[in-house]
Amino acid sequence: MLIPIPTLKPEARPALSESAEDRRNRRIARFLPSLTDLAFLMPVILLFVKLDGARTMLGDGDTGWHIRTGEWMLAHGQVPHSDMFSFSRPGAPWFAWEWLWDVLFALLHQRWGMPAVVLASVLVLCVTSALLFRLVRRKCNNGLVAIAVTLLATGGCAIHWLARPHLFTLLFFTVTLHITERASEGRIKLLGWLIPLTLLWTNLHGGFFVVFLVLACYIGSDLLNAVIEKDADRRKAFLRSTLPWLKTGLASFAVTFINPYGWQLHKHVVDYITDPYQLIHISEFQSVNFHSPVVVYFEPLMIAALLTALWDAKNRRFANVFLSLGWLHLALIAQRNLPLFAIAAAPLIAKSLVSAIEVAREAGLAPWVARTARWFTTATDSFEETDRLGRLYIVSAVPLVLVGLLLMAPKPVAARFSSTYDPAAYPEKALAQLRSPETHHIFSEDEWGDYLIYNLYPSRQVFVDGRSDFYGDDFGERYLDVMNVKVGWDKTLDKYSIDTIVLSPKFALTSTLKISRDWRVVYDDGVAVVFRRAIPVIPDSRAAVSPALKEAGKDRDRAITKTMTGGRRTTKPNT
Repeated sequence: MLIPIPTLKPEARPALSESAEDRRNRRIARFLPSLTDLAFLMPVILLFVKLDGARTMLGDGDTGWHIRTGEWMLAHGQVPHSDMFSFSRPGAPWFAWEWLWDVLFALLHQRWGMPAVVLASVLVLCVTSALLFRLVRRKCNNGLVAIAVTLLATGGCAIHWLARPHLFTLLFFTVTLHITERASEGRIKLLGWLIPLTLLWTNLHGGFFVVFLVLACYIGSDLLNAVIEKDADRRKAFLRSTLPWLKTGLASFAVTFINPYGWQLHKHVVDYITDPYQLIHISEFQSVNFHSPVVVYFEPLMIAALLTALWDAKNRRFANVFLSLGWLHLALIAQRNLPLFAIAAAPLIAKSLVSAIEVAREAGLAPWVARTARWFTTATDSFEETDRLGRLYIVSAVPLVLVGLLLMAPKPVAARFSSTYDPAAYPEKALAQLRSPETHHIFSEDEWGDYLIYNLYPSRQVFVDGRSDFYGDDFGERYLDVMNVKVGWDKTLDKYSIDTIVLSPKFALTSTLKISRDWRVVYDDGVAVVFRRAIPVIPDSRAAVSPALKEAGKDRDRAITKTMTGGRRTTKPNT
């Protein structure tokens, strides 16, 4: 709860000069909670009160192979150019596109383990939420409206809260909007900060191209205004105003080539966003499920964004229209874009809400509507005067430190503070069987493949994991055929000399293997079932290599995603 600055009644106030009293109040205010503190702590509150805490952040196995990749780079002093994790495509070309995230978080993992990886990811979310609130409040100039809209946007972002590199895209996207908002108000030189930001972004996550979509919205707005403008001088002014944005875009694009893989990274991004396999088979590329709990955040944002876009279009603020409707379109196509839509739309929605309140205050509506609007405006002005005073932000730092201590504790006080993969969803108890000498080539679903890389590499390699773009579309289809027990599924297992299979009981393949004469159950704990061949086979390395060589051009490592049959949905609605 926000505590107002204490003041004395005029008759009881000591004889202090005004300036001395102001200084005293400011000193007190520095230690009081603020709306920025609340915004900073929103992810912590949602994660550890409403969601599953650390296990929400580890709701996807990809974190594990990213860490092992970073450790490999630290050990070898170079970035990888060929795969080291699979026996189905050994030595095939593969690149660690998010190499800088891999290295940084591998360092955290080596020093403090998985709790440090989770805590650092939570910190990124908290900073993003606080920056989003400051952006929204700056846009609407109303702290109470801003905090409400920020809560709505943060809840929408929770659909993709995972300890993975994409969290930096959420952070840098918010920073980009801060810069472009100020630049659009006349501080055009601030656009220069986008160049080093893009360089860092390029090496942390493949979502760096988002910065160019934002710049395109502002350039497109000026061009559209120039087209519809009747006055020749104003038309020329609109055209001239595009130049700084174009120069920034070109300079930012140039620095994206400063990465270990050069132009191949750009090819990777293009292939990634144009490959229809992703849209058909990868869960986070599917449209939003309107029966999921996350809709309670998404639907109000969507409706408000549509209304706001109409208002902005009427006033020729086309950059706002492009930002809100453009990201809404992308969010409806693929749910992984929902957080970006929530961040882009939040400031625009808040501004329109404040404008609507101002209109209600002066319009000839029912008296109670005008009174409520006037009361809200007066109360907000009084509250803002206190909330905008400088803070030390101790209120937000202390809870985060406490969460960090609970995460780092030798024995977690609760499952929410356990920085481990959920044993009810991953084959933790089956690992002993998979480490046995009889195990050579393991087949599992792609989600568990990530988990096995984290726990078994380098002693064991996997058949498939979440790097669906690395394995390629043809390989992915064969993998799905096996999982769905289509004709020839057993021949694929023979082709790769699979001698051990670990699967969840929920798959059709698990039921088929239980009645097969060629396979026998050696372990079953209700979470994972481990099968071995009834007649052991000797692994043939040549059989594993030949399929990989036939898949030239299928070596792209794009998103970190899971197939629709691969266990839990990668972007499972967490809220």
